[in-house]
Amino acid sequence: MYPTLITEEQRAQLLANGHAYATGHASDPLPVVRLLTPDAHATWLLAALDPADGDTAYGLCDVGIGMPELGHVKLSDLASIVGPLKKPILRDLYFRPNRSLSAYAQLAQVDGSIPD
Repeated sequence: MYPTLITEEQRAQLLANGHAYATGHASDPLPVVRLLTPDAHATWLLAALDPADGDTAYGLCDVGIGMPELGHVKLSDLASIVGPLKKPILRDLYFRPNRSLSAYAQLAQVDGSIPD
């Protein structure tokens, strides 16, 4: 559906995490995917995907204004976004999470941006 944003494997993991949230069995997962704008400072660390619609993701969102926060975003909306130089959002092919989503959120609140 959004092949440039997430792989099928990432989609499966995001849905599994979303199902855990929906059934009350959620823990504090590692982010599954990091998306970014190559020509702006926006970043999204996504950890779950709503199994009911398969489009609404949950994660740490930073639109580049120094106020990262946990929240929801639609993959369909992200797929339509382009930065100031008309470049689309990209998946970070080298992202390997090394802390839980809440740990990323705590660091982001202190730093004003999502850490690499």
